[in-house]
Amino acid sequence: MAVQVPLWHHYLQALRSRAASRAQEHQRAEDVVLTLLERVHALDPRFLVDYSRDLEAFQFALRSSEGPLDVEVPLWVDAEALVMEEVGAAEAGGGLGCCRLGLPQEAAGLERWKAGDVFEASLEGSARSCGHIVPSKVLRVLKDLLVAAVVYCKHHRLIAPGSLSVDSLREEQLGLSLRVSSGWRTLHFNVVPVVRRRLRVPALEGARLVPGFPEGALRGIARQEAALVPASAELWRVSTDYLLTRLLGALGSLRGHRLDSLSILDRVNHESWRDGGRSPGLTFSHLKTVLLWAATLFPAPEDWAELQGAVYRPLVVLLCCLATKNLPHFLHPEWNLLQDAGLDLGALYQRVEHFASQPEAALRIHATHLGHSPPPRVGSGLRALLQLPAGEPAYWATAYFDVLLDKFQAFNIRDEQRVSAMQSVFLKTKALGAEDR
Repeated sequence: MAVQVPLWHHYLQALRSRAASRAQEHQRAEDVVLTLLERVHALDPRFLVDYSRDLEAFQFALRSSEGPLDVEVPLWVDAEALVMEEVGAAEAGGGLGCCRLGLPQEAAGLERWKAGDVFEASLEGSARSCGHIVPSKVLRVLKDLLVAAVVYCKHHRLIAPGSLSVDSLREEQLGLSLRVSSGWRTLHFNVVPVVRRRLRVPALEGARLVPGFPEGALRGIARQEAALVPASAELWRVSTDYLLTRLLGALGSLRGHRLDSLSILDRVNHESWRDGGRSPGLTFSHLKTVLLWAATLFPAPEDWAELQGAVYRPLVVLLCCLATKNLPHFLHPEWNLLQDAGLDLGALYQRVEHFASQPEAALRIHATHLGHSPPPRVGSGLRALLQLPAGEPAYWATAYFDVLLDKFQAFNIRDEQRVSAMQSVFLKTKALGAEDR
């Protein structure tokens, strides 16, 4: 880790140099989408327009990788009156927090959702519900409305010529894919119908996750609504993306390089670990989760004061996750985000480890940044510690990981309580999940 420190700052400055133009491109593309959704609402009031897009813009600014940007379309429904019918893991097909949304027998004020285009009557008698709002039907209606909105807005010149076409709208399993041209860039939006409902989040109710976050931030975020989004043709699932982004925003209010470390790792992931986006690999959501865990494990301000050290904190957490093949969801630690992700975790571990040992190659913005002589590498002793077999989680037991953290002396990672906390997260996930439930 004796890489020339200015190199890290050069890389960060390069990422920031296009921030203003990217924000303008995002704003123009988002305006097109909102114009379409306004027309959708005019055609069918059951679909609302969410203008509170500040968090999405904040998250987009952190990303330099390309990837779908979610646009939530709230359904105009009394979510508290709906019946959440949880389903087992077998029926959910491995999905997390899956359920059906039923209409109660006495569905006062919910008549609009009994229409056959979104509703399916229950064949079996139920004391609680008379039928369900079906995600696949909702998506089909929303797609037809968006097609009509595109035609209308183009005909009345409400959107710029060439910004999109009906052909760019694709129905996918869990949302509607829409590509919008903005300047020279084409942004990919994932339009998703959502039911917003206040749900209990045990991880935000206790004090376990308070370290590392501004005082009182978690209590305020815990009062926010979560979203239910399509999980399959018949089922909905709990999405905590909004809550996690709010937590990310809370970290941004603190001094230090927490969010800078996420931006750097996101770019390295896209360009190096995923070969410019051509190979499957970690998503921005994975890296966001890693940073949130790192923020709780290393809560002291001095942990994030220096850029290089700030990057290595989530990087070490990521290595631990890949070695144990377990990245716990930040709010539901019993959910493993690496399970059934379809990733070669062994190969991915090697790429991440190579960056941890020799970061300068991935940080090259231009050849002149490195000069004619190669910069110093990580010492052989630390490199040996980083080169841990991904298939042997035993190497990451508490004592061994304590040695690894102790080797990062320049970054003050020497707190035994942090090591114990990390192990309780990554090696005792099931116990944590049981406590939260």
